[in-house]
Amino acid sequence: MNRALYMTACVLSGAALILAAPVAKAANIDVAAAQTLFDDNECSKCHSIDKTKKGPSLKKIALKYKGKGDVDAKLIKHLTSGEKVKLEDGSQEDHKIIETKDEAQIKNLIHWILSL
Repeated sequence: MNRALYMTACVLSGAALILAAPVAKAANIDVAAAQTLFDDNECSKCHSIDKTKKGPSLKKIALKYKGKGDVDAKLIKHLTSGEKVKLEDGSQEDHKIIETKDEAQIKNLIHWILSL
């Protein structure tokens, strides 16, 4: 990657974080804890913030669920039940169960995703 393109990417990434921060702060989201839970559970194997991988991007998930009723319960079930999910290529597999039983941590992760 050339230097100008790299610098542009860095500036845009920083701007995205700055723009998302007020939403996260307003919702009392612990962004660092959410990102740690996301990383520790290897969610990035299938999801990225803004690009489709094996699963939808976090921004696509946020768009799907923002403003919908009972979103916490729906996404908690999704993250803790191992239910089948349809992947971007049309195949199906069991969704990885998140490795925490702490509902507050899971809700924090959900609210972080929805703030993107």
